[in-house]
Amino acid sequence: MKFLVLCLGNIGPEYADTRHNIGFMVADYLAAKFDAPRFEIGRHAFTTEFKHKGHTYVLVKPTTYMNLSGKAAAHWLATLKITAENMVVVTDDLALPFGKLRLKGQGSAGGHNGLKDIQATLGTDVYTRLRFGVDANFPKGRQVDYVLDPFSKDELIELPTRIEKAGEAVLAFGAMGLERAMNIVNVK
Repeated sequence: MKFLVLCLGNIGPEYADTRHNIGFMVADYLAAKFDAPRFEIGRHAFTTEFKHKGHTYVLVKPTTYMNLSGKAAAHWLATLKITAENMVVVTDDLALPFGKLRLKGQGSAGGHNGLKDIQATLGTDVYTRLRFGVDANFPKGRQVDYVLDPFSKDELIELPTRIEKAGEAVLAFGAMGLERAMNIVNVK
């Protein structure tokens, strides 16, 4: 079984350690943990893959910037002949407290421009998304600045553990399927 792990973020050093790039951070963690080959530039994305418990996970870091993530999703799903049901999108979420994970199989984009573009491009909201909470500690109207800022010093202390948990959630989705993985990941 093959899974597409679409890890959202923005390319470029100015975005590297920002909240909006948590998807890229999870991809880098999984690639390092499983000694995946170096990410290679491909159409609309950097990609690599690894095997775990008989499954292949293709890590995709779009080069289209967040608001056009659907291009990368559509291209790599078609190229690899993977269905949207076997894709998990890893993204930041302002509606969740820092580090909280929420795994879900379908639904709205929740105001997230990357998810909006994926849904518009694919024509469906039936795909798994792993939302990584980045909290909403910003003054009204400063959302864009907030997600494009680095994590706070306090958040940086916990970040490696939270990224590891997100990586485990991706593996659980592949190994157990969505329903069972949700029961583990979405604990209160």
